[in-house]
Amino acid sequence: METSTKIICPPDLSSRPFGLTAERIIALPVEKLFKAWTTQFDLWFAAPGSLLTKGEINSPFFFETYFEGVHHPHYGRFLRIEENKLVEFTWVTGEGGTEGAETVVNVQLTSLNEGTLVHLSHTGFPNETSRDRHQEAWPTILGQLEERMSRPID
Repeated sequence: METSTKIICPPDLSSRPFGLTAERIIALPVEKLFKAWTTQFDLWFAAPGSLLTKGEINSPFFFETYFEGVHHPHYGRFLRIEENKLVEFTWVTGEGGTEGAETVVNVQLTSLNEGTLVHLSHTGFPNETSRDRHQEAWPTILGQLEERMSRPID
């Protein structure tokens, strides 16, 4: 995986100061979680069959989630990738999400004896309401990551 490419058109978050952090120790190896965040969103987060990604710096991704009978498209591009350590990407969703704002998700992975510490920061929200919705959602999503990636792959 490429790790030293210059970021094309980095997002300007200066007018959108709202951000959050979430952490969770997940009882899985760092290598498995790194793949989950780069090329395997469809195993734990994306609706089956909706993921388009290369998992490389400057490459775009797309997937949908399906929640309460509604499809929610997610778009972004990878900004920084350090194998088994860091994944940073832009994150754009519509109404009820980032409201179309290009936000940035930074996921740091630290290997521990009991698994991996996942430290997530999400910045660049257009308002407090959008930030607060994500602050509430990310802990649940991290729990879903652990539960679904712990299952044996068929």
